[in-house]
Amino acid sequence: MITSKLPQVTPSIFSVMSSLAHEYQALNLSQGFPSFPVDAQLKELHIKAITDDKNQYAPMSGLPMLREAISIMTQKLHKTFYNPANEICITAGATQAIFTAIQTVVHRGDEVIVFTPAYDCYIPAIELAGGKAIEIPMNLPDFTIDWNIVEVRINNKTRMIMINTPHNPSGSMLSHEDMLQLQDLIVTHDLFLLSDEVYEHIVFDQQEHLSASRYPGLKERSFITGSFGKTFHITGWKIGYCLAPKAMMEEFYKIHQYLVFCINHPAQVAIAQYIQEEQRYLSLGSFYQKKRDLFLHSIQDSKFSFKPTQGSYFQLLNYSALSNEADVDYARTLTIEHKIASIPISVFMNGTDPKMLRFCFAKEDHEIIKAAQILNSL
Repeated sequence: MITSKLPQVTPSIFSVMSSLAHEYQALNLSQGFPSFPVDAQLKELHIKAITDDKNQYAPMSGLPMLREAISIMTQKLHKTFYNPANEICITAGATQAIFTAIQTVVHRGDEVIVFTPAYDCYIPAIELAGGKAIEIPMNLPDFTIDWNIVEVRINNKTRMIMINTPHNPSGSMLSHEDMLQLQDLIVTHDLFLLSDEVYEHIVFDQQEHLSASRYPGLKERSFITGSFGKTFHITGWKIGYCLAPKAMMEEFYKIHQYLVFCINHPAQVAIAQYIQEEQRYLSLGSFYQKKRDLFLHSIQDSKFSFKPTQGSYFQLLNYSALSNEADVDYARTLTIEHKIASIPISVFMNGTDPKMLRFCFAKEDHEIIKAAQILNSL
């Protein structure tokens, strides 16, 4: 008889909604993956790496050429230096980076502050480390954080705070003032920070992503995670990275080497070469803003209400003018009866239901227009 380590965990809402979309042949705007093809040049670089026999184990922490490229990219974007030799690790997607960072510093009985709604991998990883997630709901409808409440919840068991900016599912972003208040709490209480920045390149309306790496008091206490899967539309490649100061990264490596040891070698070669041209990541904001704007313009006369997302490739729509159903039920209704799948966000909010659904607009334009036609018909 197996005693579950995660007895409360049920199938992911992403799996549930994608399966439902497949069963009812619905347009799938639920799971966060692009429907358009990967850049042909990136595919060619990957193929070339395979044909050049870059197919054996890569170094445990990642190829030096890729770690160096990430270091250069971080310097250009955030004016801060991470040593590619000992402060960067290539991971099997950002989810593995997040899991590994939590296992690195969280011990049995420790508490980790998590802002909800939160991505569904956070809390199970904390619990598997023997820790306890302290959930602090974000303020609706703008998904902001009350730092006074955070300070009240910090105690001698608090080990880490987790942030996600741009935020999934809301697309909200932390401001400079937010980061300063966070820095004060982290430094004053001698805490670790895990900063999930997987949508760092996908920001809109001339806004700027403020990485934790820009703030000295945060940088020296932070694990920062990134995702090439999100950045370059290659979610199936499962390749990401983690940045951290040397002493923290040394401990991160110890967990990483026994979790996955190393990451897909030819994919690392391809990405290292691909990001030499900085426009390939600098242009992503404008690319996705066109899709966001197309989606929102196309549903402006619908009965949904919304605030344009600031970042990520997700848009929340409030359906309270259409139905009083719980969001999980309404999402099922839309999928089964109207052939469009979304993600209900109450599952990430400990049951709180703001009557909002998350739609992914990382889709072909014709799919976005089709989705709008369905939503406008409701």
